[in-house]
Amino acid sequence: MIHFDLPNLKSEIQTYTKRTEQPDFWNDSDKAQNILKRLKQIKYKVDQYDHLVDDLDDLKIMLELLEMGEEVGNIDQQLGSYREELESFKLETLLSGEYDGNNAIIAIHSGAGGTESQDWAEMLLRMFTRWAEKKGYHLKTLDLQPGDVAGVKSATILVEGVNAYGYLKTERGVHRLVRISPFDSSGRRHTSFASLDVIPEVDDTVEIDINPDDLRIDTYRASGAGGQHVNKTSSAVRITHLPTGIVVQCQNERSQHQNRDVAMNMLKSKLIEVMEQENKEKLDDIVGDYSQIAWGSQIRSYVFHPYTMVKDHRTNEEIGNIQSVMDGDIDPFINAYLQQQVKS
Repeated sequence: MIHFDLPNLKSEIQTYTKRTEQPDFWNDSDKAQNILKRLKQIKYKVDQYDHLVDDLDDLKIMLELLEMGEEVGNIDQQLGSYREELESFKLETLLSGEYDGNNAIIAIHSGAGGTESQDWAEMLLRMFTRWAEKKGYHLKTLDLQPGDVAGVKSATILVEGVNAYGYLKTERGVHRLVRISPFDSSGRRHTSFASLDVIPEVDDTVEIDINPDDLRIDTYRASGAGGQHVNKTSSAVRITHLPTGIVVQCQNERSQHQNRDVAMNMLKSKLIEVMEQENKEKLDDIVGDYSQIAWGSQIRSYVFHPYTMVKDHRTNEEIGNIQSVMDGDIDPFINAYLQQQVKS
């Protein structure tokens, strides 16, 4: 089922465009910004559709010339590129949530297992970084806690781009690795776990009432690379929302004030998701409290030994080329999950 109503989208563009032309449009700047944001998202979808139609017309002409015996360019290559663009477009039409078009904040946490799990968390960070780069997204590190020997204990990254949250929300959960550990001198097979939490980035135009008395705000010295300010002052900020137990932190901005602002927006994003849930028992899934980052709770398994395969346990989607997946080719898993959600 494809969620793409072209006439309705074009009607929305006309309506919003007329709104922007009104003399009082900027009287409420927050509302105006929201309208412009929505208008940009709709135009992006329609422009993609128009681009695909134009490319299809060009391909039809090339095929007609080919049938007439005329020489044309590398039509096989162009057909391949068109199929990829079409699949990408079909994938985007499955994104219909309120915040699907937003930037995404992803937090990766290593599970029990020390160095092995921390190395796995870093491998996942690389995988999602590669995926985002292929999408043309911009990445910004908000918080990074290095591992004791290798890898990372946790990392929080802002992924900026159209539909970043819509795609990455499908990756929320526990990821399991099976391999011969490079940190085990006996060459034994190890199973490691890491979790991924994903929330949409919201801006200051989104209002939510947060009681200051419900917050515990801690400051600490930042760790890792980041310039002269790192490790010199307690610029890193950790905010705990006491009623829900949600914890957010940021250390990579240049001042404590900036880190606090980013952390507050992260908290706001998580609280908005919590408020949208009808059942309180879903809270742990939203806030990323994966207390059982272990066997039986994984959404996907990555097996390097005794065979190579990546399998998503929600959709049964499987890919044998594990290196391709680790290099960021995870769209088949995202697509399968979105398709499943539409059907359910």
